[in-house]
Amino acid sequence: MNKVEDYETIRKAYTREALSIRDISRKYHHGRRFVRKAINQPEPDEYRLTQPRPARVLGPFKNRINELIEESKTLPKKQRYTAAKIYEIIQKEGYCGSKGTVLNYVSSERRKKKTGKAYIPLEFDPGRDAQVDWGEATIILRGERVKAQFFAMRLNYSRVRFVVAFPFQKQEAFFEGHVRAFHFLGGVPYRITYDNLKTAVFRILEGHNREEQQAFQALRSHYLFVF
Repeated sequence: MNKVEDYETIRKAYTREALSIRDISRKYHHGRRFVRKAINQPEPDEYRLTQPRPARVLGPFKNRINELIEESKTLPKKQRYTAAKIYEIIQKEGYCGSKGTVLNYVSSERRKKKTGKAYIPLEFDPGRDAQVDWGEATIILRGERVKAQFFAMRLNYSRVRFVVAFPFQKQEAFFEGHVRAFHFLGGVPYRITYDNLKTAVFRILEGHNREEQQAFQALRSHYLFVF
């Protein structure tokens, strides 16, 4: 039986590594029919999310995007193409998919070309990295002082921050915080890091509850971010 981990692995190989269906089938020893199914849905049928995933239309434009990435290197520094600029160019050429898919693909391609550098970057590409943490504060709710739990997601490049309050730090709040943050930010970061692993984040990522771990994998597979 194929697991949600298989779906996530295949979808990242197709989206992040730009592997073909044939290459994925050989690398991970799955039939091509299943590979196609995994590409078009984020998890097994029994864990299907309520919101449908938009159709993937990036494939025919990958070569064009790679051409623009190479062309950008020849331009003066201030004139080089950002991922958002590349999205605008291919949109005018007929691309009708989401902006986030293009931004993630461009980041992935540029990352491949930077492999092997032995230093930790102090600068981040736009939209690439984000951090998530929980916080706590005392608020006035209906005239009473109560403690509220704050889910916060911050983009490392722009420092734009999304914060939402919940009455508790539980799995449903953890997931809902991600979804709301993605809608607020207008896209999904390539990578998300988690600061405070002693809270609900620790219980979801490191706990022994298999269903919670699979639910988080399903979230990653649907939105295609790494951590």
